[in-house]
Amino acid sequence: MRPAATSLLILCLAATGPALAKSTDRSQPMDIDADRTDALMGDDAVSTLEGNVKIRQGSLEVDADRAEVHRRGGEIDRIVLTGSPARLRQVSDTGEPMDARARQVVYTLTSDVMVLTGGVVIEQPRGNLRGETIKYDLATGRLDGGGDGQRVSLRILPKTAPAN
Repeated sequence: MRPAATSLLILCLAATGPALAKSTDRSQPMDIDADRTDALMGDDAVSTLEGNVKIRQGSLEVDADRAEVHRRGGEIDRIVLTGSPARLRQVSDTGEPMDARARQVVYTLTSDVMVLTGGVVIEQPRGNLRGETIKYDLATGRLDGGGDGQRVSLRILPKTAPAN
């Protein structure tokens, strides 16, 4: 992978904040691997990583077939992960694991909103969420699902129940 592409992706993912990594993860080194990259360092450009994309930083693990980093006016504007599925895993500050899968994950930095589409499954020890479209507001923690003609299903376990 070219150093310019690596630097751009590191900057991009470090800016994603606590939704993708627990708070101590941001101070950890980031390792990125992909089969290929096509990157431009211009102010208005898209840099692409393709093939078995793996990103690791502390407890954060991202696996995707493709990652696109969109820059506008010299700033990172949007990150698009695609896969069959794209997968995000992390451990929260309280030690609970989270595993999210979707065919596409779009994170828009200006609005601090992540939209997961296509066979979305988010699993945590206390329950899970499934649907075709889930919008996650990183600033408020609000999840908004459905509204796309597809149903959303939730399973919420009681505190005393063992996780399955």
